[in-house]
Amino acid sequence: MNFYRTLAAPWRNVGDFDCSGDDIQRDWVARTNCWSAVERVLLTREQVLTYELPAAEGKRDDPRWPAFARRYGFDVCQPVQWEVEALEPAELQRLVLEAVELHIDRAQLARQLAEERRQRQRLAEFLGRFDGSDGS
Repeated sequence: MNFYRTLAAPWRNVGDFDCSGDDIQRDWVARTNCWSAVERVLLTREQVLTYELPAAEGKRDDPRWPAFARRYGFDVCQPVQWEVEALEPAELQRLVLEAVELHIDRAQLARQLAEERRQRQRLAEFLGRFDGSDGS
């Protein structure tokens, strides 16, 4: 019996813009055997340029660096990378939410939030029975 199935929706990836982050998309599809595609939400080359993010020194010993450098026009002798954490937290949150917004089942979300409210209320009622005056 085959327990693997290919999921139609792409896996969304948030990661650094570097040779490792670039390759994780290919690697994830190959290893999981269930996603046929990966959509990079963050960090992309375009976002690095748009937000004028500072570069950090890349990993010199990463064998994926030369191909990554050639693909994006970087100096093969000067490994660089950009960290997703360089984005302002509010903008990072906005970009992630924007990427997943279309895929949220609003009815299911409303049911889940209502259930969480019910559980919190039941827990508060339970804890309210223990005022601590008798050592309990």
